[in-house]
Formats: sequence, C-alpha cells, structure tokens
Amino acid sequence: MVVGDFPIETDTLVIGSGPGGYVAAIRAAQTGQKVTIVEKEYIGGVCLNVGCIPSKAMISVGHRFEEAQHSDDMGIVAKEVSINFEKAQAFKDGVVKKLTGGVESLLKGNKVEILRGEAYFVDENTVRIMDEDSAQTYKFKNAIIATGSRPVEIPSFKFTDRVINSTGALALKEIPGKLIVIGGGYIGTELGTAYANLGSEVTILEGAPDILAGFEKQMTSIVKKGLKKKGVEVITKASAKGVEETDSGVTVTYEAGGEEKTLEADYVLVTVGRRPNTDEMGLEELNLNMSDRGLIEVDKQCRTNIPNIYAIGDVVAGLQLAHKASYEGKIAAEAIAGEKSEVDYLAIPAVCFTDPELASVGLTEEQAKTEGFEVTAAKFPFGANGRALALNASEGFVKLVSRKSDGLLLGGQIVGAGASDMIAELGLAIEAGMTVEDIAMTIHAHPTLAEITMEAAEVALGTPIHIIK
Repeated sequence: MVVGDFPIETDTLVIGSGPGGYVAAIRAAQTGQKVTIVEKEYIGGVCLNVGCIPSKAMISVGHRFEEAQHSDDMGIVAKEVSINFEKAQAFKDGVVKKLTGGVESLLKGNKVEILRGEAYFVDENTVRIMDEDSAQTYKFKNAIIATGSRPVEIPSFKFTDRVINSTGALALKEIPGKLIVIGGGYIGTELGTAYANLGSEVTILEGAPDILAGFEKQMTSIVKKGLKKKGVEVITKASAKGVEETDSGVTVTYEAGGEEKTLEADYVLVTVGRRPNTDEMGLEELNLNMSDRGLIEVDKQCRTNIPNIYAIGDVVAGLQLAHKASYEGKIAAEAIAGEKSEVDYLAIPAVCFTDPELASVGLTEEQAKTEGFEVTAAKFPFGANGRALALNASEGFVKLVSRKSDGLLLGGQIVGAGASDMIAELGLAIEAGMTVEDIAMTIHAHPTLAEITMEAAEVALGTPIHIIK
C-alpha cells in the first residue's frame, strides 16, 4: 500500500468485498466510474469464504454420504461406507478458492483497484485505509458501505475451540460424535442437517415455539419430519443458560418446560443471529441515521442521509441474504451513475438448504390476506410427479398464492428436492406480473420437477390433470 501524506483520489470507494461490495464495485466500474474497493480480511466476504458457499459444499458432502448409506429402496446396497473428512474439507476449500480467485480476477478485469486494510471515515469525503504496516488517506466522491455482518455471541457462550459459530463449524477437523446447535434458524438447521447426514448425533435448542421462523408451518413440518428421521432432536421453547467446557467436550445447561436440564456433546454451535459490522469504522464522525441495532437507514436507492454515502447488504434493514446484497449493490452503483434505479423487494426469494429444501418468494397466503387480498391458494404434491418419484424424493409440494379476481400470482412456496432452483420461475412470474394461467399455459418439459409448478397453477384454475379436484 502506498504510504504518504497526500490523499489518493477515487470516484467511488466500496468498503467490503462480499457479494454486495464486489458486485457494486464491478457495476460501478461498468458505468465508467473510477472504483476502489477495500477489504480487511478476504475477497468474497463471509458468503464465499465462510458462509453460503462452503456450507453448501459441506451440505452436498453430507447428502452424498447419507445417500450412499441409505439407497436400499433403489437397489443400491453399499457396505462399510466411510468418509475421509480431511478430503471432504479439502473439497470444500477448493470450491472456495476457485470462486474467490474468480472474484478477484473479475475485479481486476473491470479495472477496480483492490486495497487490503481497514477503512476509517475521517469525514464524508475522506477515509484512512490502514493495514498492519501503514495508513493512506483516500478522497472519494461517493462511498458504498458493504461491510456485512458477524455472528452474535451470547455472553454465557463465548466462542472457543468447543463453543463455535458457523465459521468454526465449517472448519472442524473431525465429525462430531455429538453436536448441540443453539438456534433453529436457517444457519443452525442447515449445518445441523449437514452434520446429521455425516453421522453426528444432533440436538437443536430453539427459544421460539418452532424452528425456521419465516417459513410456513406446512413447509417446516416436512423438514421436521426429515430431521426426526435422521435422529435429530429438536427442543423448542428452550433457553440456553450456560456451558462448561473440557478438553474433550462441552456440557450445556438449558431450561425447557420449567425444568433445568443438561446435554453433553463434543461441540456446541451457536447460531442466534448476526450483527451488522458498522462499528469501529468511524461512522460516528458522519452522523449517519442508524437504528439501535446498528443498521444504517437508507432510501430506495440505498442512499443514506448523507447524499454521497450509500449502504447495502447486512448493514441495512431487511433479510440478511447474499442475493439481496448483490441486488442492492447494483442499485447503489447505478444511482451514483445518475440512473433512476430503485430497490423493489416484491420478488426476493428466501431459500433454506435443509432436507428437503425450502424456498419462498412474494407473499404467503397469510401475508396476502393481511394485506387485504382475496386469494386462491393451490398446492400440488411432489408425490404425484414422475420425476420426483424417480428421484425417490416424493416429500413436499408447490403452493401458489394468487389473486382470486384475476389469477395474478402474489407468492409461491416450495418444499422439496430442488426447491432452491425451482423458486426462480415463480420469482420471474411475480416480477413480470404473470397469472397462474400464464404458468399453466407454459409448456414444461416432461419429466421434470418444474412440472409441479405448472400442475399447481392448474389446481389454482380448477383444472388439475394429475390429482383429483
């Protein structure tokens, strides 16, 4: 890094290189801006390095291992199936390395200047970029804050070698014999499912009445059924009190049903939410409007109350999703370029890579009714689909929520194999203002899981072919 007293000038400074930051930087460069991006840890941020991507790689490993042991129904009997966990971790790390290297190449290919270090705001046009050895002042016309979030640490569960967060869970050197997961949200349930597939005895402690808040109970009930089949114990309305740690494991104390109980395990994974990274970067010097939780307030162009400073991703309100951050990054970059782009979260999907997968977009039936719509809710089961039966994956359904008066699609929910990919069709349909008739009249290839969406649309029209009306 250049050291000196003279400020270096740039058009747009992006702080953070996660899926929000690097996308914002590339899009800004495409509009002709001179762009500088600063990253204090690793290119690609949490998602690519220790979040979305490595967790899905580990989930994939778990699926392969579980299928190798339990495919008797399909005539496949494997004896003495084993897993080389060191090799599995190497596979995961290889996926991460390939993607993060690709992101760095994309930034360089778009002539984005990459800086390593921490950014500290001096004023609304100036930052100091600092690393271990030096500091350099940068002057910018516009800045985009994309610093992401970090796991919440419970005071009575300080992170150690045995009390781990999601990052620690993805870096274990061994498959735990027993694993306790505190928090039944999407991160805890995904990682708990992955390790259950790898052979761990998993217990999930959730303080709320149910796991996977945000998804309909019709959907989560199928996931809970799958967890039970894997031997995962889910304890709801449970309050984690404390942990005692030894060299070989942990003892967790929790309260449920008015009783205090203990559980022993090799590790305890704490997944009770994430906190925005908006501290220790000098934001107090700017007098930004912020919430009590440390979230930065922005308008529909991701602009803060300071006109030349923008914020995206986990540091602003809304779902903490990588694709939301990327979307906002494009909006902010285009707004800086003078375009009229604005955020519109009408069709932002939410996906959970459980077993089976969960996916939702638009309004649920309950939300639509709350907003005053008279709706039709139509479901079609995976069990009546040829491709699902051929995959031995018959659990689940597609549900479409449409406006009763004209069939306008308001929302869709999918639970089942491939839900994470199937939800894109429904997102496009909502974004394009399509009706259930449009979906039903679209010819879907046979035999595919996508046909389930078409069949659900036919149910909504009252003309189902493959189930009795």
